[in-house]
Amino acid sequence: MSTPTPALEPYLVRTDGNGIATLTLNRPQQFNSLSLAMIAALQAELTAIAADQALRVVVIAGAGKAFCAGHDLKEMRANHDKAFMQDLFRRCGKMMMTITEMPQPVIARVHGIATAAGCQLVSMCDLAVAADSARFATSGINVGLFCATPGVGLSRNLGRKQALEMLLTGDFIDAQTALQQGLVNRVVAGDALDAEIDKLAGAIIAKSSVAIAMGKQMFYKQLEMGLEGAYQYASEVMACNMMTVDAAAGIDAFIGKRKVEWQGR
Repeated sequence: MSTPTPALEPYLVRTDGNGIATLTLNRPQQFNSLSLAMIAALQAELTAIAADQALRVVVIAGAGKAFCAGHDLKEMRANHDKAFMQDLFRRCGKMMMTITEMPQPVIARVHGIATAAGCQLVSMCDLAVAADSARFATSGINVGLFCATPGVGLSRNLGRKQALEMLLTGDFIDAQTALQQGLVNRVVAGDALDAEIDKLAGAIIAKSSVAIAMGKQMFYKQLEMGLEGAYQYASEVMACNMMTVDAAAGIDAFIGKRKVEWQGR
């Protein structure tokens, strides 16, 4: 009689509650590396969540000792083909872009290490809360690989010289340095990480979902514009926002000194 093969744990564990969807990278033995399967799992869940109006905030976390150690180097070496590499980085880039394009704010819950594409994932999340023991690096340069794709997100969070120092040296920075340089929003003790994320998520959920979604889209789009174009676009967004039911309800509640009840439209 053959012994049953144990079922593999899912690459990603999703839990929903109180308007928050938490996606936990679930390959702790591989330090939650972004293999093709992990990227596909993230892409599928992010796409599904984006269409669910009941979910207001997304949290991306990591199981085990690390947040995410970047791409799966063993998988990459086993598939040493340019077409494979192009497909891998295309899929990863699409997943990262989905984070910025979805209407819900996405918060990185960072503990342990976030290296290479794991550091990229932190940088592409809208917000990030880190444990005081967390460490960050774009360490590809240590194995002869410049972290080009992580550099896209890193250069949009840090100053140029700070980003290039990380990219050129591969050296780690600690959580407080990441906070000072703009890679994360908040740093707390490890045992306070979940409470701090709940506090941040709660502050977002208390606001109009329409205003949050419109504002997130506007924020990223205007970053790529010139100053004049950005103001023209932002003015149009504000005018459209003012026409929403939520804006009318919010302003009337403020004037009337009463609690607002958002309608989501």
